[in-house]
Amino acid sequence: MQADRPISPSKLSRKDLPWQIDWNKDKCTLCGQCTSVCPVKAIELSVFRKREIKVDLFNSSANESSPSVYYGISQKTDPANACIGCAMCTLVCPNEAIMPMHTDEPDKLRYHSNIGGVPRKRGGRRNQVAGILDRIKFMRISMLTDPALDAGRHEFEVRTLLGRILPPEKSIDFQKKNGWMPPVREIYPLIIGGMSFGALSPPMWEGLQMGIAYLNEELGMPVRMCTGEGGCPPRLLRSRFLQYVILQIASGYFGWDEIIHAIPEMKVDPCAIEIKYGQGAKPGDGGLLMWHKVNRLISQIRGVPERISLPSPPTHQTKYSIEEAVAKMIQSLSMAWGFRVPVYPKISATSTALAVMNNLTRNPYAGGLAIDGEDGGTGAAFDVSMNHMGHPIASSIRDCYSNLVKVGKQNEIPLFAGGGVGKNGNLAANAASLIMLGASGIQIGKYAMQAAAGCLGSETDRCNICNIGQCPKGITSQDPRLYRRLDPEKVAERLVDMYVSFDVELRKILAPLGRSTTLPIGMSDALGIDDEAAAKRLGIQYVV
Repeated sequence: MQADRPISPSKLSRKDLPWQIDWNKDKCTLCGQCTSVCPVKAIELSVFRKREIKVDLFNSSANESSPSVYYGISQKTDPANACIGCAMCTLVCPNEAIMPMHTDEPDKLRYHSNIGGVPRKRGGRRNQVAGILDRIKFMRISMLTDPALDAGRHEFEVRTLLGRILPPEKSIDFQKKNGWMPPVREIYPLIIGGMSFGALSPPMWEGLQMGIAYLNEELGMPVRMCTGEGGCPPRLLRSRFLQYVILQIASGYFGWDEIIHAIPEMKVDPCAIEIKYGQGAKPGDGGLLMWHKVNRLISQIRGVPERISLPSPPTHQTKYSIEEAVAKMIQSLSMAWGFRVPVYPKISATSTALAVMNNLTRNPYAGGLAIDGEDGGTGAAFDVSMNHMGHPIASSIRDCYSNLVKVGKQNEIPLFAGGGVGKNGNLAANAASLIMLGASGIQIGKYAMQAAAGCLGSETDRCNICNIGQCPKGITSQDPRLYRRLDPEKVAERLVDMYVSFDVELRKILAPLGRSTTLPIGMSDALGIDDEAAAKRLGIQYVV
């Protein structure tokens, strides 16, 4: 063993890593673009020494060997610099001389991602491909449809409602008693869920806002985006574009000083206020923005020092129960905007979701309920949380909607579902399935990043370093050297393409069902699945 290369317990070989760099010496021109673009510094320029043997078949005494030296690309095997498979090196290589390849056996890196006694955190979402939503089929097709419902014409509107929807007989009594009516918004059923200004890079956040403004003002699609925890730029709070935004308040209350101080200067009201109690990817944990992303801009908006990690408590520290939260927080935030803005909570999909929903049915201030399933993404979460905790969104939404039907309030409180929707690319089909299981709308996050900005993360644990601010595309980074790779105008353009495409596919599904004026919320008799246990659990048809 060489003294300068000791073998330690955490010393790994390339074979042990989940991603291995395949480098072609003959094609490489040593331009250095691959090493400069690698976000985790997994590759470096190295010197290789090779012994060459010259053989003379007619004169053995003339045989000789001599060392030759050449330069090339080598892969680091230290766990801290393990290749993440993002393939940025391949994207910038002018000669296709380098490519990350997935290992052909279970990687050993998972056993060494705890150096210093800290379990592995990652961004992205859980890496399990199979999902129940992708197996659901739409079974009930009308044989006699109105021409306006023809799947090739799509002349009907796709809209949903956000806010407490009281029946006419209750509305009059409520207004006489309280002097105001619960606010309701007509919005598009596909919402961009909470991704904060801090978790996303400035170009990514700006691109999403530009795309949403175009969808609303040019295409007439009332699309909304949730800010996530951490506030938003002061100029947005004081602009007319605030009406397209759902402001989120979470247990860390980051960024809310800026929002409260801006209320008197707001030109328009926000679309709604979302109170985040939980995330589907890590139920029971609060949010976490790691120190890598807390630069001067983020620290000023959030009112915290620079370069420190920002963990949110698991619960709102001033509230001890959901009853108290409804009585205090939802009411107080409704009052802050003069009862003009819907206020609703967001919770993790768990077996206790029913208790939360039942409490909301008794309070007229609650404008809905958002439920985040186990496959949802998150900024930073421990592997053990993402892989072993949570509840599937399909059954959680179905349970809540079925219970609303039992108490006769299925048309009063809208449910919004999120968590792995479109995980395998089937966004419209997954959304339609959840709507027919009882959701009034769908929240997405990772899908928007994949479609609008070309996120390289995948369910095979590729990339998934959103949490440490080294995103190779600059989507989730606060490093100018990385986020300058992202063009906000291109992000906006791709977001518009994504929504228009989704709208076409959703109409293709809804038209044959004979629905024209409203979404088929709770229309479960149109669904079927080839799993008997799943069919019984969801209350849909079992088909083989």
